[in-house]
Amino acid sequence: MAAVGSHLFARSNKGRWIVRMEDLDTPRVVPGKADEILWTLERYGLTWDGAIEHQSLRIPLYEEALGRLLETGWAYACGCSRADLARAASPPLPGAAGEGEGPRYPGTCRSGLPAGRPRRALRFRVPEGVISIADGIFGLVEEETSSAAGDFVIKRADGPFAYQLAVVVDDADQGVTEVVRGADLLSSTGRQIWLQKALSLPQPSYAHLPLVLGPDGRKLGKRDGSLPLATLDRGRIVKTLALALRTLGQEPLSSGDPAEILAHAVLAFRPDRIPRGPVHLAGADLLP
Repeated sequence: MAAVGSHLFARSNKGRWIVRMEDLDTPRVVPGKADEILWTLERYGLTWDGAIEHQSLRIPLYEEALGRLLETGWAYACGCSRADLARAASPPLPGAAGEGEGPRYPGTCRSGLPAGRPRRALRFRVPEGVISIADGIFGLVEEETSSAAGDFVIKRADGPFAYQLAVVVDDADQGVTEVVRGADLLSSTGRQIWLQKALSLPQPSYAHLPLVLGPDGRKLGKRDGSLPLATLDRGRIVKTLALALRTLGQEPLSSGDPAEILAHAVLAFRPDRIPRGPVHLAGADLLP
């Protein structure tokens, strides 16, 4: 649904729609998965602009940004392990793009590594202050990032750059002016805006699409009635595309191929109809 929603925002504003492969966590990358994703987008009529960027090939850009943050004091070394953080008496943080964030960081290494503790990760030094986000769907969202998230990781102990830093650098380098994504990433936006400020990068606008929940109230995932992509015939594709559009509050064509349905949806797009809260799907919607 995020792909469909972001495509509508971009095309209805005569903008470019770009595809980026976020493959920094190389041990978890499944061979052939990127090609499968692109094939699926094409089958749904979702065409992209320009070359497809792979984050795994953009490491020098992240290294340069990290160097600037370290030189200017915005970043610092942290020697805390997950066990150290688990012992901290702070509430857990929502995850960000699979990074497995846990308790709010208590600032143990903010003034320097404790004696005898080696460097593990690198963290961003979050200042006090409220971040205001004029979200295209949720409206004004305000966050005190220092208390909500604390100093967050920008380069992990096991090597890869963190999602937060990579996407901020990529958005600026690729000229992204509007970020449209799921509401589960709304909690990441304050962190990304602080990084943009620290790196003197332009701030795009944001719109966070509602989460889709299954009959059990959990975020819809692959476990919920999904089929192997090779089994999706044209009828199934049209049905699921129309369901995605209805979930976004739009009124899709009752017939046509995916490209025709999308073209009509772009012309008739009404962002004000997108729900602000989670959307619950009935079990019947998940049947083949």
